[in-house]
Amino acid sequence: MFKRAVLLMSIVIILAGIAAADEGMWLFNAFPKARVKAKYGFEPTQAWLDHVRLSSVRFNNGGSGSFVSPHGLTFTNHHVGAVCVQQLSTGGKDYMKGGFYAKTQAEEAKCPDLELNVLQSIEDVTQKVQSAAKPGSSAAEAGAAQRAAMSAIESDCAKSTGLRCDIVTLYAGGMFHLYRYKKYTDVRLVFAPEFEAAFFGGDPDNFEYPRYDLDITFFRVYENDKPVDLTDSLQWSKGGVSEGDLIFVPGNPGSTGRLQTMAQLEFLRDTSYPWRLKSLQGMIQTLKSFSAHSPENARRAQEDIFGMENSLKALTGYESGLLDKKLMAQKQQEEDKLKQGVASDPQKKQKFGDPWAEVAQAENAYKQIYLPFIYLERRQGMRGDLAGIARILVRAAVEKQKPNGERLREYRESALASVEQQLFSTAPTYKDLETVIVTESLRQMQSDLGDDPAVVQVLKGQQPAQAAKALIDGTKLDDVAVRKQLYAGGEAAVNASTDPLIVAMRNIDPVARKYRKQYDDQVESVERRNGATLSKIRFAELGADTYPDATFTLRLSYGAVKGYTEDGRGSVAPAGAKLPYFTTFAGAFEHAAKHDNKLPYNLPQSWLRNKSKIKLDTPLNAIETADIIGGNSGSPVVNKAGEVVGIIFDGNIQSLPWNFQYEDVIGRSLHVDSRGILEALRNIYGATRLADELSGSAAAPAKAGAAK
Repeated sequence: MFKRAVLLMSIVIILAGIAAADEGMWLFNAFPKARVKAKYGFEPTQAWLDHVRLSSVRFNNGGSGSFVSPHGLTFTNHHVGAVCVQQLSTGGKDYMKGGFYAKTQAEEAKCPDLELNVLQSIEDVTQKVQSAAKPGSSAAEAGAAQRAAMSAIESDCAKSTGLRCDIVTLYAGGMFHLYRYKKYTDVRLVFAPEFEAAFFGGDPDNFEYPRYDLDITFFRVYENDKPVDLTDSLQWSKGGVSEGDLIFVPGNPGSTGRLQTMAQLEFLRDTSYPWRLKSLQGMIQTLKSFSAHSPENARRAQEDIFGMENSLKALTGYESGLLDKKLMAQKQQEEDKLKQGVASDPQKKQKFGDPWAEVAQAENAYKQIYLPFIYLERRQGMRGDLAGIARILVRAAVEKQKPNGERLREYRESALASVEQQLFSTAPTYKDLETVIVTESLRQMQSDLGDDPAVVQVLKGQQPAQAAKALIDGTKLDDVAVRKQLYAGGEAAVNASTDPLIVAMRNIDPVARKYRKQYDDQVESVERRNGATLSKIRFAELGADTYPDATFTLRLSYGAVKGYTEDGRGSVAPAGAKLPYFTTFAGAFEHAAKHDNKLPYNLPQSWLRNKSKIKLDTPLNAIETADIIGGNSGSPVVNKAGEVVGIIFDGNIQSLPWNFQYEDVIGRSLHVDSRGILEALRNIYGATRLADELSGSAAAPAKAGAAK
């Protein structure tokens, strides 16, 4: 089995030069260097790859970033860092509206619960994980055994290294790699522009091009109350990019479905996406109604609304790919070719069987439990921060008593530190906002599950609004001290608690666990076992490289800076418009004037006030063919010299079907240009200290005790 795992990786590396165009979210330990050299005349060295990897950062709340000075300075998108920005907006301050800038190190403000991860090393543990499943075991038995093996490997790794250790499943179970991360939890806000600048154009311009957004936020990482000293960080480019330049994008793409079977794609198209879109629409409408009551309500709900609207538009784009008959026909043709290759060879047929049929059976099983699973186990029937805290307390009390290998994966020993950081976060919670979120969650669950006993038990004969009010008004889980007491008290304390949210989570936990077990045994385990088989078939039949689907782990994409001709799917530019590779500050002012500087096209006062100081022809946003997806937000755009030339913040609407099929004729990723960032910092925000640090002309930050 070990030899097969090694062979699989060898095929990935050897054949990495065959895939078409600039496609690929490549593993750092299997990057197609020869392919890049053949097309662009540049071959990244191992030292170059290592430096870029160690300079890249994963924001554990769902985005990417990078170190941009040796003194712990890191940056990401505003929409990735906005959670911290909003959490720090207390005491009448609104940093989302007015922006934030720490003029001195002492003013850098600590985020309540942000965790950053830096990938230190990768180890292939495929043989260890796969061999845990005994020959002849069922998919459910194999899945349980492999989960236990993964938890053991991660625990041993964490104890021996002091690092965060996560096993990453690749090729749907064809490979397992152990990723070791340096973890930082003292992360402090340095700079954030106004929301108006970061999301100029609002939802109408989201996933569109041309764009004019300053979607950036800077943080600094500390250890022992002082900025970290880094060996690896990316230098800032003052020259930016030109048409045709080769660029690289290291980041953490969330998930893709390019290697999924037709049965899996049809499940997304027919079951998952329709429910998710309907659910998001209902929640957005509810939050907008809440926001309309007062400016303070609007401030509290702003980040939730932005995130949900972004998800709604992204999912609509993903769905468009699956509704595209041409794309689905191509996917069907690819699958049929693989099937034919197996069916026509008796030896392959005996060796591989029919994994497509087994995956289809798993998807059918998933369809049968989808609604109760998503509402009860995935907590979509009781959303919100406080309900999430209740779930953690109820489950942790039980799971921590079990042997590590028998726990639910999210409560394994190596993951508890991250769970505890989330649980004991001092981030503010707002009971009025929590109430409307839980109300809409319960309404949707009641609508879809009807008189399901679990729903009846939560509602207790009340309407969703009444039940939600009782749950949130009565809970004390907004007090961190109460959470700590319950967590320390374990199962006895949790079982004795009369807190209404704890009681509700306790009551539904048995049935939620039942659906979790069905999913683990009948869906996830079957997909993993057959995913490994399908990976072997693809390599044997196609004889070409197939990078794994995205897993919110570090990958490296590449491409060229390149404009395109609009095809009409975008709403900003008309069909046939030839769009250049960059936009400028002048374009931003023109775009605002075209819309009378009214929401969402209103530039902030800082821009209007300082217009005469700005070099208006400075590039602001730019586009390229680099292969990205959600999770890449905040990824640095790096040139051949390893310098930051920009930061990814979006893709155009034509890039959304990249979730399932890449093309670079019209699909583009978008970045904020390094030149535009420096221009804004110096001439709009007067952020001289930060700009000097980026350009390498600032003194090193003070050491221990300087920041409080």
